[in-house]
Amino acid sequence: MLQSHSSSTNASAGKEAAGREFLAFTLGSEEYGIDILKVQEIRGYEAVTRIANAPEFIKGVINLRGIIIPVVDMRIKFNLGTPVYDQFTVVIILNISGRIMGMVVDSVSDVTTLSPDQVKPAPEMGTAFNSDYMIGLGTVDERMLILVDIDKLMSSGEMGLIENLAS
Repeated sequence: MLQSHSSSTNASAGKEAAGREFLAFTLGSEEYGIDILKVQEIRGYEAVTRIANAPEFIKGVINLRGIIIPVVDMRIKFNLGTPVYDQFTVVIILNISGRIMGMVVDSVSDVTTLSPDQVKPAPEMGTAFNSDYMIGLGTVDERMLILVDIDKLMSSGEMGLIENLAS
């Protein structure tokens, strides 16, 4: 289990991403990375309580040691086909600006430290994944991680989970 980290040490996106640690996870055939300092813990997927009229990508809520937290299914959010829940499916518990939430992903692989020369700027792409939420692309040997600015993504208007973060 990962320990909580203070988010005050988190630098803004871009060049500051280099030399930081990222938790690598998979969605479909792609591998993504988020700042390890935002990760509170990793749990196996468990049934969630659905909330009426919530957007489809918000699976529902779970009770995490007495705290009710929303759970977002990133496969639905990024339009990556019908999600399958199996023994590899995990929920990454995030702490973003003091707000706790869960993020369902296909699997987690490892924690990767990226040096400045391993982070390339994100190309402009007209995909379901808005490149505004990309820090860049991290390359490790033959692997490529799509580095996600999880603060920006989770506080975006369409997610509606967190009030806009103070700049």
